[in-house]
Amino acid sequence: MGRKKNPHAMALGSLGGKARAKSLSDIELAKIASLGGKARAAKLTAAERKRIAILAVAARERKRKGES
Repeated sequence: MGRKKNPHAMALGSLGGKARAKSLSDIELAKIASLGGKARAAKLTAAERKRIAILAVAARERKRKGES
């Protein structure tokens, strides 16, 4: 059986990020999100980038045609 996590520590951990996010402006949140996206993209291989791009094109086409 797995080790039980301390519920108090979990509550404090989730509170920190949520409280900080509430205190940031939309522009500051966008900057942080942009950094995260760039870091994620830097780790992707060319094949993974291609797969994601193909999925994005398919989603745009479905949306354009009015499908869900």
